[in-house]
Amino acid sequence: MALVVHSSGDTKKCPKCNSESLMKDFTRGELVCKKCGAVLEENMIDFSQEWREFDSGDANKRRRAGAPISLARHDKGISTEIGMGFSDIFKLPPKLRPKFLRLKKWQQRISTATERNLKYALAELKRYTSQLNLPPGVEEAAALVYRRAVAKELVRGRSMESVVAASLYTACREHGTPRTLDEIADVANIPKREIGRTFRFLARQLGIRILPTDPADYIPRFASQLNLSGITVTKSLEILKKAKELELSSGRGPTGVAAAVLYIAAQLTGEKKTQREVADVAGVTEVTIRNRYKELTKQMRFKELEEKPVIIEATIK
Repeated sequence: MALVVHSSGDTKKCPKCNSESLMKDFTRGELVCKKCGAVLEENMIDFSQEWREFDSGDANKRRRAGAPISLARHDKGISTEIGMGFSDIFKLPPKLRPKFLRLKKWQQRISTATERNLKYALAELKRYTSQLNLPPGVEEAAALVYRRAVAKELVRGRSMESVVAASLYTACREHGTPRTLDEIADVANIPKREIGRTFRFLARQLGIRILPTDPADYIPRFASQLNLSGITVTKSLEILKKAKELELSSGRGPTGVAAAVLYIAAQLTGEKKTQREVADVAGVTEVTIRNRYKELTKQMRFKELEEKPVIIEATIK
């Protein structure tokens, strides 16, 4: 059965008649011009499935490939088990059952120390990412960093939890979904100083170069936790952009700058939040917010108009 594809824009055209109306013949594996019949491609591979499914049960029965390889599992998800439960084993003759029960027991036992380390560490990593609401891509990246650390024997002499937490912090920084050291320390129940020290050690030994965190990465998450509107988020990003132009965010903690910018934007848009509320969400103190607030308002002048958008003017003094 052929499917007609009308191409446009940057899609392919027929070199014979310059027609954009092409036809994919999945039976023959050819791409044919509908107008003149010229064969543009042949031996094409059909990547679509060859069955129809009406519910999840049909998909599970007819699917022949397993789950993709995952670095977040100690066996990468490619190991197999002897039987699914005990039902398959008890279908065997009575004389063979003890043999396969022993094999199943030994198969569940992990032999090498590296495998035992990965099994426990990656289980802890999954718990951390679940509590921090991190996407699977960050978990995979953190698992890769931890596997590299294990391969270079960097875990020796350090607690496994601190290396897992440092790997997760590294992956968060690399993928632009930053979490503060305080948040990771609370989840891992490890002192923040130990995680930071391990993070610097891993970055030095593995050659990982990570740029400083941008305060703009924290603003959407903090605003969501404070139930602030999109207008306030947009206004805070505008204020942060002006602050960067005036170099007011250089050398300051990104979470403190983000918290102060959100606090100012909330005041300007009428969604007033207390310094205590913002400090609790950002994980900083009220003193930090006040200091950043004074620095920003000293160099930037904000003019608030009633029933009109807020005009932001910045002057260097």
